[in-house]
Parts: sequence; structure tokens; C-alpha cells
Amino acid sequence: MRIFLAGATGAIGRHLVPQLINAGHRVTATTHSESKVALLWNLGAEPVVVDGLDAAAIGDAVARAGPEVVIHQMTGLSALTNLKHFDREFAETNRLRIEGLDHLLAAARATGTRRIIAQSFTGWPNIRSGSAVKTEADPLDPSPPKEQRRSIAAIRHVEHTVVNSPLEGVVLRYGTFYGNGVAQQLFDAITKRQLPIVGGGGATWSWIHIEDAAAATVAAVEHGSGIYNIVDDDPTPVREMIPALAELLGAKPPRHVPVRLARVLAGDVGVSMLTQIRGSSNAKARRELGWAPHWTSWRDGVRHELETAVVAG
Repeated sequence: MRIFLAGATGAIGRHLVPQLINAGHRVTATTHSESKVALLWNLGAEPVVVDGLDAAAIGDAVARAGPEVVIHQMTGLSALTNLKHFDREFAETNRLRIEGLDHLLAAARATGTRRIIAQSFTGWPNIRSGSAVKTEADPLDPSPPKEQRRSIAAIRHVEHTVVNSPLEGVVLRYGTFYGNGVAQQLFDAITKRQLPIVGGGGATWSWIHIEDAAAATVAAVEHGSGIYNIVDDDPTPVREMIPALAELLGAKPPRHVPVRLARVLAGDVGVSMLTQIRGSSNAKARRELGWAPHWTSWRDGVRHELETAVVAG
């Protein structure tokens, strides 16, 4: 099948390309950087250098590729450094989720593409009331912290636009990525005891190994319709997760910080991430995509990553 993968050198894209190739697909893969063209060639894709916010360039690239399926994996975030200014840090990603998606969808429709798959996120966008674990039927947060409002609006745009497009539309809500060096910034913070348990640590997180996220995306090329949570089987309260990660990393136990102090240090977003956000269920993705995560728990996945790194070192 002919695949147009927009955003092929991001966290998931570089793992997705080889899996698509191994599944027998022909992949046209985009990057905005000339320096990453060789990487895409080496992964087995046909590279295209294009700005995802340039409607004409995207239209031309998609027309030349003539894809049956378009996959949107474009982001503009290399590292999240300041939770207090969440929307500012996600500004480029939000533009790519809104304008970039609109350009891709217009190009796909003009070219006769059959199917579009788009990246979304699950965890902090979930409604922060009721059960600790949410399904795709639960609403997104109607009143997120002020500094996440533009970001959740961009996520709503992705999901509404794809699900209501005239193409076959699939939205993949990925959990928090780890694996192959992804999430190293967070692990470093735990090692340095910079990620505390805030208040009662009541937030719940859902993780997904980066290779499992890529595998779910490959499955979505031929299966499913609508919105899917792509997470492992082990949504975990922060009060359990951070100490468990600290133990795996050989670090000291985390500090405990009251909510009022955490709000000063990390703002409302940081407090929400550590005390209020909800996890997600993967039951629908398992049922409809014919997919299951290889690493059913982040605990085993992280342990394997660390053991592999020690052996390699």
C-alpha cells in the first residue's frame, strides 16, 4: 500500500517507517530538515523535504506520492522544559495539529486518498473527574488548566476533523512514550529527585512503549475507524509510579511536596499532571485494531530498556 507519512523523523516516525516497510508498504516520508534525508533513505522510505505549514508544498508532495493512506505524525516539540507555559511550548505542535492537518486533509482529498490517520494524545486531555481510567467514550476535559487550553483545542480540532472527514478517519491517542531513549528527560528528573509526589499523588498515568505505538499505527493502516487509546495495560497512580521508576533507575525515593509549593514551582499544569489527570483503557484498540502491546506494563518495558542499556554499555 502507498503511504504518505508526514513527520517521519519525530519520536514515533523514525520507529514507524521501518515497521511500515516491513509490513510491505511503500512509504513516502517527510521531514522539514535536509539533514535528515539520509536517515529516511536508510530506513527504507522515499524522503521529501517539506514544511508542514506550507499548503502548496504539502499539496504538491501528496499529489506526487499518490498515497492510499496519509498519516499525520507532525510535531514541533523536542523537549518540554516548562510546564508553567505549556501552551507556549506546544505552539508549533498546535499549529501542525490544526493548520498542518487541514493542509494534509485537503491534499489527500484532492489526490483521492482513501484513509487518514492522525496522532492525538491521551492522559492530561481526559476529563479530570470520575473514574481513574477513561475510555474513548468519556469526554475530554471541559476546563483544563489555563495554560493547556490552546493545546486541548488543537487536540479537539484533530479529532473532530478526522472523524468527520469524508475519508476513512482514524485518530490514535497515544499515551506517554518511553523506550529507545524516549522519556529520558523524565527519567533524569526522577534520578535527580526533581519529580516529587505532589499531595497524595492522585493522578493516573498511562504509558506506551514507542515500538508498540508504532505497531498500533501500522495496524490502523488497514483496521479500525474513529478514536483509539494506544496505551499499555497498566494505568498507574503517580504515588506508585514515581517510586517504582526511582527503584528501577537505582535512584533515591522521591520527595513529597505539598500542592501549594508545587503550584509555585510548576504551575497549575504541573499540579494537575501529578494530582488530577486520568489514565486510559486500551480495550477498544485491542478489540478493533487487532493490536496488543508487546510490553503490557511500563514496569517490564522500562526494566528491559535499562537491562539492555547496561548490556550494550
